[in-house]
Parts: sequence; structure tokens; C-alpha cells
Amino acid sequence: VHYADFGGGSAQARGSLNLSCSAPGSNSGEYAVGWFRHAPGKGRGGLAAIRRDGVTYYADSFKGRFTISQDFAKSRMYLQMDNLKPEDTGMYYCAAGLFRLVPSNWADEGLYNTWGQGTQVTVSS
Repeated sequence: VHYADFGGGSAQARGSLNLSCSAPGSNSGEYAVGWFRHAPGKGRGGLAAIRRDGVTYYADSFKGRFTISQDFAKSRMYLQMDNLKPEDTGMYYCAAGLFRLVPSNWADEGLYNTWGQGTQVTVSS
């Protein structure tokens, strides 16, 4: 199952973009949602994740700039990106899985079993 990612595009440095992902939610307390980025010349890495109960985790580089949220009533997940930098350019993916999200595993791609198709974000200086 692949989710649809929306909201990518181009932005100027210090601008903002809001990404969203259409994905069915789950009432399971083990449900986890994350956002990942594949930057040019680099591997894919975790940006942020959120648990069913609202607990969030962020990679240090994105704390204070990116905000992950979810709206289960609308089956949507979001990533608000502020103060964008050119190095934020890349392909962004949402992902979901049924596992207990904790600090030690939130960025482990192998635990997420469903992925969005990706949306491109380009930030110019």
C-alpha cells in the first residue's frame, strides 16, 4: 500500500512548506507515522515521527523548524516546514507502521511497512 504525499514544491530560503500525506489511521496504540527525506547525494534519513498518543520525535537538525502532526479524523498526516534552507532540498516521504515508537527506533525505516510515493521539495537561496 502506498500513500499519496502532497505539498511539495519550491520555496525560497527562510520560507515555509506544509507537506501532507493521505493515509488510513489506526486505533492501535502501536501505530506510528514518520517523515523521511532523501537528499541529493545522500541516503534517506528520518526527520520526525509521531505516535498514536501524540508523542513526537525529531532529528536534532530539524527541531524547532519542522513540526509533525496527525489528524486521524481526516486520515491525514502533516509536516510543517519553516525557516527552510537550501540543504532541505530532497524527496520527502511519509511512512506508517504498527510498532511501539520509542526514542531508539523512530528513525528505523525497516519498521515502517507502508510508504508514500514521495514529494519533491526544492529550496533556493
